[in-house]
Amino acid sequence: MIIDCHAHVSAPAKLWAYKATLLAHRGAHGRGKVVISDDEMVDALNTPQMGKYGHLPYLKHNGIDMQCISPRPFQMMHSESPAKIIDWLHEEVNNVIYRQTQMYPETFIGVAGLPQVAGRDIKDVIPELNRCVTELGFKGCLLNPDPYENGAEEAPGLGDKYWYPLYERLCELDVPAHIHSSGSRSERTPYSLHFINEETIAVSSILKSKVYEDFPDLKIICSHGGGAIPYQMGRFDSGSMRGKGMRFREKVKKLYFDTVLYSEAALELLIKEIGAGSLLFGEECPGVGSKENPDTGRPFDDIKPIIDGFEWLSDADKKMIYTDNAVKVFNL
Repeated sequence: MIIDCHAHVSAPAKLWAYKATLLAHRGAHGRGKVVISDDEMVDALNTPQMGKYGHLPYLKHNGIDMQCISPRPFQMMHSESPAKIIDWLHEEVNNVIYRQTQMYPETFIGVAGLPQVAGRDIKDVIPELNRCVTELGFKGCLLNPDPYENGAEEAPGLGDKYWYPLYERLCELDVPAHIHSSGSRSERTPYSLHFINEETIAVSSILKSKVYEDFPDLKIICSHGGGAIPYQMGRFDSGSMRGKGMRFREKVKKLYFDTVLYSEAALELLIKEIGAGSLLFGEECPGVGSKENPDTGRPFDDIKPIIDGFEWLSDADKKMIYTDNAVKVFNL
């Protein structure tokens, strides 16, 4: 069983047209509604949008059995206003994800988008989290550490008590938060680079704080191999030796990391630095990596053959990465 913990919804264009309409009238024309037929949903999942294959054919091509799907982060406009259009969009996107989990229950696992609004109390996302988990059966949520989307203001670090109401509810529901920023308002730092920067900042902030003292059962997954964390481990570890307490190398084991990296060298370093017990297989397929790698003839995001080829990694460790850790973290 191969479980991809990190993927995003492939939705009919009607969903993104709805978003464009909300941005155009800023809520003045009311909420509206996205109406999508089953046939349109099936077509969206089988028509190529971000690569050579449609979403479902891509899963078959890459050998993925089950996949966690969440909103496309760069589409979620957390820095826009008024707040109600962000709430409406998230509810509609989460509804589309739910539809797909019902149409393909053996394939898709729902991961909710939280209607985070820059500057708004984090408590305001909890009703939608509750709806998605308790009513729609979702198994986790995305968490954007920067709802200002690389704008003029900065959000509190994830170690700040601003986030505590959300952490408390995540522990009560026993679902993980998957760190993933959304858009970027900067041309200098496009959103793909912003993702990596924010993941690095998020991990550093959490591990320098008392979050895991206050919420020992909190489950956090770090996207894209944890940003720079595994690759600068020596620097962070050395810094932690200047004070009291646990080494950074040990504290990082409180977190989980996905394998959404598209080179053999990066994957090898990630696995050796973080350890199989803290890794969840992820390809983010289809997505930015769904272009053919001229060196291999396979899509960049087809990384299972790379991990399969690591002879230094035991079969038990591979099984943890491919299946067991996701089953534990998402309560599958």
